[in-house]
This record gives sequence, C-alpha cells and structure tokens, in this order.
Amino acid sequence: MWDNVFPNFLIGLREGLEAGLVVSILVATLVRGGNKERLPQVWTGVAAAIGLSLSFGAVLTFSSQQMPTTAQEAFGGVLSVIAVGFVTVMVFWMRRNARHLSGEIKERVAAALTMGAGALILTSFLAVGREGLETALFLWTNAQTAHGSSAGPLIGGAVGLVLAAVLCWALYKRVLKINLTRFFTWTGFGLIVIAAGVLGYGLRDLQEGKVLPGGSSYAVDLSGHVDATSWYAQLVQGVLNLTTQMTWLQVTAYVVYLAVVMTLFVRGLNPAPAAKPAAEPKPEAVRVAAGAAASTSAPASVSQSAAASGGTPPSGSPSGTADGSGGGGTSRPAAAGARRGVPRWAIPVAVVAVPAVIAGLVIAASGGKKAAAATVSVSETDCGKGFKAPQPGRQTFQMHNTGSKASEVYLIDPASNAVYGEIEGLAPGTTRDLVATVGSGTYAWRCVPTGGKPVTSAAVRVSGGGSAKAVLPLAESELQPPLTAYKAYVDAGLATLQTQTAKLQADLKAGDLGAARADWLTAHVTYSSLGAAYGTFADFDAKINGRKDGLPGGVSDAGFTGFHRLEYGLWHQQPAAVLAPFADRLAADVTGLRKAFPTQDFDPSDLPLRSHEILENTLQFELTGDTDEGSGTNLATADANLAGTNELLSVLRPLITRRAPDELKVVDADVARLQGLLDAAHHGTAWTPVESLDATSRAKINGATGQLLEDLAPIPDLLEIRKSA
Repeated sequence: MWDNVFPNFLIGLREGLEAGLVVSILVATLVRGGNKERLPQVWTGVAAAIGLSLSFGAVLTFSSQQMPTTAQEAFGGVLSVIAVGFVTVMVFWMRRNARHLSGEIKERVAAALTMGAGALILTSFLAVGREGLETALFLWTNAQTAHGSSAGPLIGGAVGLVLAAVLCWALYKRVLKINLTRFFTWTGFGLIVIAAGVLGYGLRDLQEGKVLPGGSSYAVDLSGHVDATSWYAQLVQGVLNLTTQMTWLQVTAYVVYLAVVMTLFVRGLNPAPAAKPAAEPKPEAVRVAAGAAASTSAPASVSQSAAASGGTPPSGSPSGTADGSGGGGTSRPAAAGARRGVPRWAIPVAVVAVPAVIAGLVIAASGGKKAAAATVSVSETDCGKGFKAPQPGRQTFQMHNTGSKASEVYLIDPASNAVYGEIEGLAPGTTRDLVATVGSGTYAWRCVPTGGKPVTSAAVRVSGGGSAKAVLPLAESELQPPLTAYKAYVDAGLATLQTQTAKLQADLKAGDLGAARADWLTAHVTYSSLGAAYGTFADFDAKINGRKDGLPGGVSDAGFTGFHRLEYGLWHQQPAAVLAPFADRLAADVTGLRKAFPTQDFDPSDLPLRSHEILENTLQFELTGDTDEGSGTNLATADANLAGTNELLSVLRPLITRRAPDELKVVDADVARLQGLLDAAHHGTAWTPVESLDATSRAKINGATGQLLEDLAPIPDLLEIRKSA
C-alpha cells in the first residue's frame, strides 16, 4: 500500500497548491479591495468545484465496475493516457505562468466584480475546478494500478492536499515564503517521471483490453530473477510504475515520452526575460498574504508576492469595488437587488448539489456498483446455501466452507455443466471471493469435496443482461486420447532421433566435419520438435540439450554436453577427435531416453500448458539468439518449435473446438503467418542467423510470435481439468 503513496502525495501537493494559490489570490484581492462581503461567493465556487471533482471520481469508480474485465482494462488505459496528457499540459502551463498568475487572477476578479455574484462564483469555480478534475482523474488512474488496495493512492493524495492547504494558509498569513517558480520546476521533474510510468501502465491496460496488439511481446522480463512481490519491486512499481515484465510498446513509450517531454521542459526553464518597467523589482520569493498594500501599483503581470499580498487593485476599480465608489466593505445595491428574495444558502447548496445529482444519475444509468452478493455456504452435504438470483453484471460471491473437508466450488450452467467461475481448494472454515460475470441464463453451484461426491444446488434464473462466457468442464479422462496420440508422436520422434545421432556419431569418427554439421542440424531440429515432452524427459534434457549458462567452466566445463557442446565445437573449428566423445555421449543419452520414455509419467494437464510454453521459450531464447553457439540456426529451432506446437494443437483440436469454435481459426491464421516469415529465412539447407536479419524482418517475426502467443493464451484455461462435470 505505502509504495503507492509518494506519487499521489506529489500530485495532491502540487495540484492542491495550485488551486490554493488561486483561492488565496482571489481572497486577498477582494479583502484589499474592500469587497470582503463577496468572499462567500468565492467559497461557493470553490465548494462547487470540489463537489464536481468528487462526483467525477465517483462516476469513474462506479460506472467502470459494470464493465467486463477487458472493457475495464481498456477504460482504465484510455483514462491513464488522458491523465498523462493533462499532467503534461499542467506542468508546462504552470512553468510558463507561475510568475504572472496573480496578475491574471486579479484581472478576472476585476471583471467579475462588475458582473455580479454569478461571475465571481464562476471565476473561482473554473479556477479550482480544473485542478480538481485533474487531481481526481490522476488519483483514480493510480488507484487502478495499486493491486489489492486503493488506500495508498488515496492516503497519499489526501496528505498532499492537506499539506497544500496548510502551506497556502501560511503563505496567506505571511508566515512562510516559498520560491514557487523553483517549487513548480522541481515537482515538474518528478511528475514527468511519474507520468511516463503511468503512460506505460495505461498502454499495458490497452493491450490487455485487446485495444492494442503486442501484449505478449516483452522487451523486459525479469520475472524469473526478481520477485514481483518483494518490497523493493513493489516500491519501484508504486512510485515509477515499472514492473518486472514490460512489453516493447510500454518500454518504447516510456523512453520516448521521458526523453521528449523532459528535454522540452529543461529547454524552457530559462526563457528570455520579458521587458519590465524599470521600477518593478525582480521577485526572489513568492508570498501569498493579505497584509499591507504595496507601495506602488503593480502591472497585470505582477508576481504572486505583490498580488497575493494585497497589492493595489487593478485599474478600472480604484477602490476595489465594482462601481468604483470606494466600497469600504459596504455591499452594492445592485448586487443586493439581484439576490432579493433568495436565501443566502440557496446558491451554495445548489452549486454543490447539482454535480452530485448529475453524478448520481450517471451512476444509476450505468447500473451502479452492485453490492456483493450474500455469503454463500458450501459443505459436503449442502452446496449453495443462501444463493439467490443475482443481478446481471460482474458479481462477487463470498463463498464460505462450513463443512469439514476442502472443496472445489463451481458456478455452473446446470444444463451444460459449463463453468462461469471457480474456486479451487476452499478449506474448511474459510471464506474466499469468487468473481464472475452474470448474464441472462440459469445458474447453480456445484461443490466437489475432497474424497466426496459432487453436490449441486437448486438452479436460479437470471433475466436481463447480455450473455456470459462459460467454459465447458474438462475431465481428466478426456485428455487421455490426446495424450496417447502425442506420446506416440514423441516415441516415433525419439526413434528418428536415435538414428540421426548415430549418423552424427559416425561422421565424427570418420573425421567428416562438413557432414557432421549438416547431420547435427537435422538431429537438433528433430529434438526441438518434441518440445511439449520436455517436462517428462527429466535429467535427460539437461544432458541432451543443456546450455553452458551457470556452469563454472563455461564451454570448457565437464557438465557442458549434448547438442550445444557439439555445436560450439563444430562451428569453432575444434577437431573431430575432440568432438567424437561428446557425440558418443549424446547418442548414448538419446538411446537411454528412448528406453526410459514409455515408463515416465506424463501429466495430462501439461498438454494444454505446453501449447503456450513452447513458443514462450522460442521468443525468449531462440529469437534473441541467446542459445546460439556458432551455427546461426536459431530460426531452424524456432521452426521446429512451431512444428511441435502444431502437432500439439492437432491432438487437442477436438477439445478446443468444442469449447471455443472460433479460437483455432485465429490461431491457425497466426501459425500460417509465422510459418511464412520463417520460410523466408530458410534458403535450402541454410538459415539466416537471427542477428543477420534486417530490423523489419526481425520485428515481423517477433511480432508474429508474440501475437500467436497472445492467441494461444486462453487454451490452458479452456482445457483446465475441472471436477464439475
């Protein structure tokens, strides 16, 4: 929670100080001009602006709750980008106008005084409302990035606003001096860095909301090296919105925004000074106060120090009153007449109530934030006690296990057994939330206690709302035919591999390095096409296809064996006599693997997972050239990985088609696109090395692989083994 406090504290402090300065200048101008009776109009405008800002935040919060998950991601992403735009404009506007803010406000006050109460209310409302809306939008955006709790951003923003109010009061009372130009400059640097992170996070939301592509193409992936839940990772994410996994789009946007905006900001810090009257002193510090009048009349571009401290009123209103009569604190008949018959409290109440009423209407029109459903109890004998027909939309059910055994809990369509939501392993005496989107249809709960029989609740009917997406359950037995077919494919591949490694072994014994290089590639491609079975190869995989990474001796380490050790030697001109023992060992390991494979366990649930994981490894290791030991054949390995993925999809196709008929159409198109790009890099028996690809071709291959990964991502969830059938 606390890692999200600082950036929102900075937003609250800066925006609050901007709004507070405006209010202080308005108040000081009225007090020094003898128009103290008009102060309630200023506070009315301020209250209306605060009410509008709170209402705006409420609309964002409650209306977004009714959206599907992907729509929420897209909505949050769009608003994040808009928030970055607002903050960027605000940073540059305040840097440019800080010195002249007081003069501009005084001119507006002078004009408002001549037009009556409404104009002064509107002046203060617009001046404060802009800052309030920016603050509400930015705090809401940051609250969405705070996983688990929005308390951190709200606390940070609140503390910043309170401190800003205290500073403005101190400035007004002339007990504190602040160089506001320097303050807004340094906070500007901080906000630009924070905004860059928010921009990256917003673009990630748009990718997850399927608005932008490339959600699986990572430029940075430290998830295997850095614990994302550690305090330091959380601190960096909370302050800078930098995560352990960032896509190419995120990184590019972050770097470009930071470079361009920071450069423009720095360049504009020392503009050529405008010509000033000789008598005007150069302000060193800015003071907002209502003290003694300045000794000379200030021009329109007067500094905050002179204006806010109650300098001479603007020309056109010599005494500070709208009619120029000398005021002295008395109200004007015209203004009094305009308010005759209207209670003093009517206007303030109206301007504060109107935004709240409008926000309420918007929230009501969007369906509002539905209250969480009543707690639903489950046990070995009674599943779904307390369950009543929910309202359509995204719902949170509190599932409480009152039994003595752990239980799998499913929200299902009783007619088809399709699953809308699930909780795995709900322990006795515990309560967990189950979140599901409810549409028009029939719903029931099914509980499967450990070692017990499934229990199903009475069904309820929900009317209204759109259709909700459900997944047909999958029993472990349904994966047995695909598993049997795939094991046969792997067994045949290992038989072929055994023959190919024996040929490689013979090449090196004969001293034919040219033939050995060709046969090495043939054998390695065969092995790489069996990727889905890596999990069952146990220690054999490290022996057959291990890398030098992590070995104390690197390429010279005794533990560096198999295909990559031979690759290093064959393409680094090592003699056949040196490499022959490694070929002998490789052939022996392949033979041992073929004998052991039929007896090794193969978890059926691994099949759907591997459909995605094979190409994840391809993107991470092969398309980066990370595994290359000199042959330059990473694209051949990628091609073999794609063939292995295709084989896996072919045995799973009937199960996928039954659950998501259109899923494989998209995947097949992705596969064809990637295959075409890889074929373009294949020239007879030669492959273009990854590092030799031109930038466009490499980007296309990476992009096609990333898109295929993104479209393969739903398959493991579609084919997850569930006990609700």
